[in-house]
Amino acid sequence: MHCQWERCRVRGGGRMECSWKTVLLLVCASLGVQYTAIRTLRDSLSGPCQGAYRCQSRHLRDSRWRTSCDDSWLPMDSPRKHILLFATTRSGSSFTGQLLNQHPGVFYVFEPLYHVQQAFTNSSSRLRRTLDRRALLGAYRDLLLNLYTCELHFMENYIRPEPQEHITSSFFRRSSSHALCSPPVCSDGVVAAASDPPDETWCPKKCGALNLTLASMSCLSRGHVAVKTVRVPEVGDLRTLTEDPRLDLKIVHLVRDPRAILASRMMAFSDQFRAWKIWNATGRQPRYVDLSQITSTCKDMVASVETGLQRPAWLRGRYLLVRYEDLAFNPKDKASEIYKFAGLEMEDRVRTWIAKNTNSNASSPSEWNYRYSTTRDSRVTAESWRLRLGFDIVRTVQNLCNDTLALLGYKQVRSVAELRNLSQSLVEHRTFQPVT
Repeated sequence: MHCQWERCRVRGGGRMECSWKTVLLLVCASLGVQYTAIRTLRDSLSGPCQGAYRCQSRHLRDSRWRTSCDDSWLPMDSPRKHILLFATTRSGSSFTGQLLNQHPGVFYVFEPLYHVQQAFTNSSSRLRRTLDRRALLGAYRDLLLNLYTCELHFMENYIRPEPQEHITSSFFRRSSSHALCSPPVCSDGVVAAASDPPDETWCPKKCGALNLTLASMSCLSRGHVAVKTVRVPEVGDLRTLTEDPRLDLKIVHLVRDPRAILASRMMAFSDQFRAWKIWNATGRQPRYVDLSQITSTCKDMVASVETGLQRPAWLRGRYLLVRYEDLAFNPKDKASEIYKFAGLEMEDRVRTWIAKNTNSNASSPSEWNYRYSTTRDSRVTAESWRLRLGFDIVRTVQNLCNDTLALLGYKQVRSVAELRNLSQSLVEHRTFQPVT
């Protein structure tokens, strides 16, 4: 089978120039390529540091990179952990991801698959018809593999506008990563601080545009890589990564009460959930409300949890199910469990961050208005949806997601009074052990 990957541009004077940097799958999608939807660029990248774990300094001609790419500074013998926070939108994943981001040895990336999704979505209608779900998932997996091996240049195939000389100002939610806002990625003296305001602009303002070569070097200098994503539908879609001998993948599957997820989405994404908000305000269900906005979430959640509970061989030692509510009620204990599963040491700075970010009333307007804020009174937040959702919507979601609620131990309510009574938790006591 032959697949055409190149992209051509018209240069000055009508000259056509073709580049192999573009990797959107065209012909191959319809021919049944399953795992690889994009082409690895390790051999073609022009950055100074190439290869998954070692800088090829002997190939460098530019003397300014020789010190930075000296092989001796890399932790070649340390056991590298590859952690995936696998979740759905508005399930508490930003907060949980920050637990991993606080570890000084973790290179953390927030939602890198956003760039893949945007590249596919913004492509032509003809291309969208060619690229099926399987091709998109293949692109997701390939990008994850390259991130886990610190090949951040690979993201250039999706970031728009396209980076120039490996430099971009369009890296999604860069401020969520300490590693991307600290030396060597930032100039010396600029360090991500816990006191910085929780918004998306402070890091680019302090650090300037992101140099993906320096980001790759920062990744290589840290012992572990953690990625958060809400864009992979089911845990079964990750099987090929768990079986890849180059990785030691640990999947933390974060779930949350579907009723809470819906309430959070209605607040964060007003335009997409406008019909739901009208329903909640009036008590009358609009005919055009899209029920699949919650049913698809419940379907994927059940499929993934059931796969995990079956304990297949490819998930043994690699899968941990975590309810957001358990983390919110007992943040220190649950964080310790996550760290133990991932093979990380719980450090004092992590404990300090937990104490600061789970006992706040988030009184600052900027914190309330910031979509991805991680400062909160976690106990209150966990079930605050009960004061915001109308009973009619709650009853509908319970009917649509009955299996999900039962499987994960979330109690149903039968009246408005029961819904509003926060003294009675709707979270049953459940213990979910890592898959061994």
